[in-house]
Formats: sequence, C-alpha cells, structure tokens
Amino acid sequence: MLAYLVRRLLYALPILLGVNVITFALFFVVNTPDDMARMQLGVKRVTPEAIEKWKAQRGYDKPLFINEAASGSAVFTDTIFFSKSALMFAGDFGRAEDGRDIAREITSRMGPSLAIALPTFVIGLLVTVSFALMLTFFRASYLDFWGVVLCVAMMSISGLFYIIGGQFLISKMWKLVPISGYGGGLDAWKFVILPVLIGVISGIGSSTRWYRTIFLEEISRDYVRTARAKGLSELAVLFRHVLRNAMIPILTGVVVVIPLLFMGSLLTESFFGIPGLGSYTIDAINAQDFAVVRAMVFIGSVLYIVGLILTDLSYTFVDPRIRFN
Repeated sequence: MLAYLVRRLLYALPILLGVNVITFALFFVVNTPDDMARMQLGVKRVTPEAIEKWKAQRGYDKPLFINEAASGSAVFTDTIFFSKSALMFAGDFGRAEDGRDIAREITSRMGPSLAIALPTFVIGLLVTVSFALMLTFFRASYLDFWGVVLCVAMMSISGLFYIIGGQFLISKMWKLVPISGYGGGLDAWKFVILPVLIGVISGIGSSTRWYRTIFLEEISRDYVRTARAKGLSELAVLFRHVLRNAMIPILTGVVVVIPLLFMGSLLTESFFGIPGLGSYTIDAINAQDFAVVRAMVFIGSVLYIVGLILTDLSYTFVDPRIRFN
C-alpha cells in the first residue's frame, strides 16, 4: 500500500508540472505582461513608462522561462515562471494585484466554503442514496415510474432557478433566513442553511438516477438471486448485498468530489454573498487578477489528483479482492 501511494505521488508530479506550464502559457503567452499592465491600469493611452513601472513593481519585468543575462541557477530562478508558477509547489502563491497575500486569503475563505460544501455533500449523499434505494425496492411500480419522472424534471431545471426561487420564496416572502451574506460564529447557520438546502435539492435528480441505475444493475446479478433463495428479505438483500457491492462505482464519483469541496461553489457563493473560495475566484476573474486565478487553478489540480488517489485507496475498504503492491 505504501509503495503504491508513493508511486502515485511521483506520477502526480509531472502531471502537476504540465498543468502548471500550460496554465502559465495561457496567461503569459496569450496575454503578455504588457497586455496585463494595460488591462490593470485601465487607461486607453497608457505610457510605456507606466507599463514598465507596473511590471517592475510586480516582478513581470523578467524573462518568461530563461534569463540569459543571469548566471548559475539564476538563469532559471530569476524568471517569471519560477517566481509566479514554480514557487506554488512550495506553497508560495504570491500576492494578488491588490497586494493581499493569496495564501492567507485562501486559508481564511476555506471555512465558509466548507460550511456550505460539507453539509451539502453529506446530506445530499444520504438523501439521494436513500431515494435511489427506495425506487429500486419499488422497481417497476407506479412509485418508481413517477420517481424517475420527478428526477428527470429536477435535473432538467437550471441551478439558477433553484437559487433564485429559493431566495425569493424562503428569504423574501417567508423571511425565514437572510437572502445573502455571511456571519461568523453561531450565527453562521442562518446564512448557510438556505444554500445547503438548495444544493441538496438541485442535486437530487441527477444523483438519484445514477445511483438507481447502479442498484438496478446489481440487483439482477446471480448473487442476489442466491441471497433470495436463502430466504433473505428484500430489504436485507438491498442493504447487505446490493448497496455494499455498488459502493465501488459510487465511490468513483463520490471520493473525487471530496477534495473539490475545498474549492467552493462558484455559483452558490456568488449569489449568496458567501466569502468563500468560489466567490474569491469569480471576483478575481472579474477583476482580471491573474495571480489569484493561477493559484486557484493550481490548487484545483492538486485536489483533483488527491481525489483520484483517495478513490483508489477507498476501493480496498469495500472490496477485499483489491490489493495494491
């Protein structure tokens, strides 16, 4: 197990380096530092002196990849790529265009994102798996038919409808919770409960249909008929056999999502005014703050690779036949 984990981590390094290089090329080759200076200065007729001053203040006056004027290791370290991208491997994300430390902002905004994402993930998983098991139990019945119709209808509706409709109905008309904003401490639940509720409801349709398909595929296998022949009830068959053997395809989609919970929801946080990582990314895109966007892309890549490794490791807990050497 340890050797497999080390091997996967070593495989991840060239992948992250490739993502880093591609991201850097998109930001600094397509948009040169001069173009970035013009966009940030926001002046139509900006002088060359102002551009050079802006670049020097932010370290964009160096060569991109290779500094031919330097000597020794500075040929590669005294470059924009090393200072703006390579140092992210060491956890140094630099500063945003407004001068704030990006790592500190990420740390402070991780809490609000997790306050929404974790309850949405856990409650949504319990609700959708339970609903899918119920439809599987009553398969080929009117309850199953109308349940599938409801799921198709729910997954056909845009997520914006749930957000705007929930804000209008629960916050504006019923005035049960604030329509947007965020408060720390014990008051945070008032701002979190509506985004969590909308997140759970909006994901019921697609997730339930997916889990139902998995359960129906498992329930037609030979081991299920053998379990029934031994006298087990249908509920025992579902929970003791079907659910357990369906965990591998479920974990494939579920465990990968867990690390991405740290990134927050771009749509939800923006509409509800939650100061999380999702809204932080959206604000950086609107402000054309490329330093923040690069850092969020890199973190997203790291978390996605971690999710894939966790998925492989989780297989050993639900399937004893899987062993890693």
